[in-house]
Amino acid sequence: MSLLAGRTVVVSGVGAGLGHQVASAVIRDGGNAVLGARTEANLAKSAAEIDPDGAHTAYRATDITDEAQCGALADLARERFGGIDAVVHVAAWDGCFGGLEDADFVTWQSVIDVNLLGSLRMTRACLPALKACGGSVVFIGTQSAVAAPSQVRQAAYAASKGALTSAMYSLARELGPYRIRVNTVLPGWMWGPPVRAYVQFAAETEAVPEADVLKRLTDRMALPELATDEDVADAAVFLASDRARAITGQSLLVNAGELMR
Repeated sequence: MSLLAGRTVVVSGVGAGLGHQVASAVIRDGGNAVLGARTEANLAKSAAEIDPDGAHTAYRATDITDEAQCGALADLARERFGGIDAVVHVAAWDGCFGGLEDADFVTWQSVIDVNLLGSLRMTRACLPALKACGGSVVFIGTQSAVAAPSQVRQAAYAASKGALTSAMYSLARELGPYRIRVNTVLPGWMWGPPVRAYVQFAAETEAVPEADVLKRLTDRMALPELATDEDVADAAVFLASDRARAITGQSLLVNAGELMR
């Protein structure tokens, strides 16, 4: 039997990278994928690629800082497929760089509103459907929440995702009686559009081959290559499925062994 046969999964933050790969893995493994992101054109493109006849996808433009839009996406899942079995939170603001000394706390507040509160808004919108039959909530966090990165400083992103991981523990206790599991995937460097762009930018800035920049990253790993967006998506889909029925309140590092805990 397919991992998600007949199950409906809401996926936030579907663009060209990880969100698309999560949605693709849901369809591959027999599920229905309900896609949300701010840009409708990205949603339409992703849905057409992973489900050309549209039988197993639905999408709606959704800004997770808006409670009503979160509710509308959850309603779409119920109306189209009859319920919600899991929600995977990919939507995030990861473009705020720097540390404490140069921090713009107004921007930090916006990062927290998306990465922490936005994920909680979307979770709450899905709760009535999840409580009806149990299910799974999967947050996409970051390795930076548990270990400071040495290559790129993203203090606001790390802090917001660290808070989300802390919230996971409370939610796992609160929602466990309804058979709702809550877990987090913590990616490290993962090969996909953002890291590809970083490697290209660093190579151009330093006037070195892209292979040299990539080697600096892979030399940090126990395995000889970076994890990919697809690897992280597979971990998220596993946690969304009944194969993980006894797993809750856990953080899973997907990082090719760069950090081991």
